Amino acid sequence: MIIINKNEGPKIEYEVTGKKICFDDDLTINLAKREEDDPVHIDVCFDADGDLVIGAAAGRAYVAEIDIPARSYTEEDGEGDEPTLVPVPLDMDKVTLTLWAIE
Repeated sequence: MIIINKNEGPKIEYEVTGKKICFDDDLTINLAKREEDDPVHIDVCFDADGDLVIGAAAGRAYVAEIDIPARSYTEEDGEGDEPTLVPVPLDMDKVTLTLWAIE
């Protein structure tokens, strides 16, 4: 995973297990389930009550941003002349986690 510190200050605690990331032992996101054919951007914020939420619209202060690259495929022999596209499992080394300072 590529880690970027957006600004100076303490960051939220997080743990990566397999294809999941858990923030502050509270909010867990399965990144493999969020992967799509186009790049995916996920905002993680604190809301007005200080709870973790997904999405800037529901949030008050940024905590982190997750950028998942577009899904990759390999070609395998299919029926007839058409190859079959098979999705490649998410490579966590290509996911970017941007951390914002929290108060």
